Amino acid sequence: MFYVIVNPNAGRGKKKKQFERAVARMRERGMEFCLEYTHARGAAKELARQACEAGGDVIVAGGDGTLHEAVNGFTNFDRCALGLIPLGTGNDFAVAAKIPEDPVAAVDLIAGGTPKYTEYMQMPQGVRGINVIGTGIDVEILRRCRENRLFRGKTGYLLSLIVSLIKFKNYDLRARFNGKEERYKALIACIGNGYRIGGGIRMCPQAVLGDGLLDFVAVDNVKKLRVPAAFIKLMKGRILEESFTRFERCEHVEVVPEKPLTVQVDGELYDGLPFVVDVVKDTLRMYRG
Repeated sequence: MFYVIVNPNAGRGKKKKQFERAVARMRERGMEFCLEYTHARGAAKELARQACEAGGDVIVAGGDGTLHEAVNGFTNFDRCALGLIPLGTGNDFAVAAKIPEDPVAAVDLIAGGTPKYTEYMQMPQGVRGINVIGTGIDVEILRRCRENRLFRGKTGYLLSLIVSLIKFKNYDLRARFNGKEERYKALIACIGNGYRIGGGIRMCPQAVLGDGLLDFVAVDNVKKLRVPAAFIKLMKGRILEESFTRFERCEHVEVVPEKPLTVQVDGELYDGLPFVVDVVKDTLRMYRG
């Protein structure tokens, strides 16, 4: 049995026809399924927990935010697997997981595929992430996106990114990984399991699912005069080429800011959450490419 967790507001409510195509394909493939709709923030977490307790596979029909909630509600890993029909605005993790954007193809991947072990990121207080975790300018961008009533989606994110870069400030923090500690005046510090955020911005361009490692990227002590060139490199997925970018692969990371900072986990904002991340391998199984 597949339990399909549907976010009716995914893609700003514009993906109804795509979802109808997915449902039709599930029926054509003879899949046994039931639909569960989210109607409030946090609902997907509880629905995923209930589905796993019932022993069924979970399919998320939504975007990165709905997927984040479902991963946080996932249990019974030995019996249950996770699928995704990407219906969000950015669908960043779907791209990293090589899940087709076309809903019919995404259903076919689930119906005819075998779930693969897929890493996720474990944080304190029981919080899990699956795509990218970060602090710094990415938090400012998300806040500006949510305050922007005129531009939404990818356009809103890009405009918020540009404004945030103009007004940016560096953050004093320490990072511990691979047995060492580094100090940064960071514009951003992030951990990537997936490689992109904001509907296509390749913040961790070398991150690969299935390698058992997380990619730590910090943009350190960047000067204002270098921001335009850095922005171009970022949009081209070449931010690691900049001399002020620090990059490490690791299984455990601790980021300790001098002052309390908000942490974003898969685009969701958490206040008071310690920025401590461990990779979890060979546990979550997911239908992916």
